Amino acid sequence: MILTFALLMLAAFAAGVVNAVAGGGAFLTFPALIFAGVPPLAANASSTVALFPGQGASAWTYRRDIQSITQVNVPAFVAVSLVGGLLGALLLLFTSNEAFARLVPFLMLFATLVFGWGNFAGPAALKRYSLGPTAVLATQFLISIYGGYFGGGIGFLMLAALTLFGLRDIHAMNGLKIMLATLMNGAAVVAFAGAGIVRWPETLAMMVAGIVGGVLGAKGAKLIDPKLIKLGVLALGVVLTLVFFWRQYGPGM
Repeated sequence: MILTFALLMLAAFAAGVVNAVAGGGAFLTFPALIFAGVPPLAANASSTVALFPGQGASAWTYRRDIQSITQVNVPAFVAVSLVGGLLGALLLLFTSNEAFARLVPFLMLFATLVFGWGNFAGPAALKRYSLGPTAVLATQFLISIYGGYFGGGIGFLMLAALTLFGLRDIHAMNGLKIMLATLMNGAAVVAFAGAGIVRWPETLAMMVAGIVGGVLGAKGAKLIDPKLIKLGVLALGVVLTLVFFWRQYGPGM
């Protein structure tokens, strides 16, 4: 039990750092909860709740970068993120454990592909597309629904949308991304806590570690080479996607 909690806290700490620097922290906390014996639906909800305070701490650290943004209607982004996050969480609550378990490998695959495209496709791929003010808000709303439902890869989706909208300051974009992820997850936290599907002993321990990781990650984001972290997260996403497909659809299943 002690070892399990130690591993969960280590995963949450690393997720806090990764979310602040590159995104993709759910790749660490969700599988850790699954492998600790938490059912898929509760693991997804608990992962979201556990990462929420660390994301908030990171967003606060980025507050000056966020305040420097003038091209984006931040209040409108806040509104669609809250509503979308809540809708996604409610959608999850109407999904059975068995159905969600069958979806997990595909959700992990989607998140991994999004991560890889968003970080390694290069600017040439992004130049083919652009988003106007209405389109970027609609895109953010859809991302928020997905974020409330599962959350893996939302950071990369948001960065891609903001890039297509025309933003280029990576630190301001990263700060806004983290703040919006915090808001959509905050709406989901309310729904998950009210539904009673959060595993609180594990989640509370992970919250503490996630906050520490979120603060340290945000402070060190400009000192660490994000490309190395992104490569590590992408490799982890590929491995975990294969593991989940094998566990759910492998021989004998």
